[in-house]
Amino acid sequence: MERLDKFLCDSGAGTRSQVKGILKAGRVQVDGKPEKDGSRKIQPGLSRVCLDGELLGGKRRAVVMMNKPGGFVTATEDRTEKTVMELLPPEFKNLDLKPVGRLDKATEGLLLFTNDGDLLHRLISPKKEVPKLYYARHEGTATEQDAAAFAAGLTLADGTKCRSAVLEPMGAGESLITVCEGKYHQVRRMMASRGMTVTYLERRKEGCLTLGDLPRGETRELTDGEMEALEQGK
Repeated sequence: MERLDKFLCDSGAGTRSQVKGILKAGRVQVDGKPEKDGSRKIQPGLSRVCLDGELLGGKRRAVVMMNKPGGFVTATEDRTEKTVMELLPPEFKNLDLKPVGRLDKATEGLLLFTNDGDLLHRLISPKKEVPKLYYARHEGTATEQDAAAFAAGLTLADGTKCRSAVLEPMGAGESLITVCEGKYHQVRRMMASRGMTVTYLERRKEGCLTLGDLPRGETRELTDGEMEALEQGK
């Protein structure tokens, strides 16, 4: 048995708050009858649950955060390299999760996975301008002139144009960089264009989400609060 509101969330009907509104509006039918009580227990696979007349399957929607270690490529499979999929614990193996965006093999830190295609698209779309914060160790020292160049939008050696970004120098050989897009090796290439070769890179934040105290190599599902904030674009 499962609560109706949880079934609706897992079916992709919306966040918990959105599902409350959907139920209140009388848009949900269980076995052909309108149902507004989200606490009602149903039997997935046996109960017939419809939203606006459309049958829902009850697929468990999942969004997972990983603190990616170095040495793993961000791919669902690779013939020669270890992939981040190998780090997922057994309980996540059968959820059809896919990485959200990409961290290169050497880069560590926050990496999301989801089986929600719409959410994945929203998070990786440049139009959504989801900010991503990185910590970098690098050769040289970033200056105010470098920060101004980042803010103006860099053009890389191959002609790639980057949107405005934030470079925060932290002293000799350390900086924080915030970008709102995800071009190939973008942060490393942007720093290199200013004469600063990156020797270590870690993603610490994506949108409203931070690594917190999640250990390197470990994985957890997002909390309800994090899911709400993610859906609302906070």
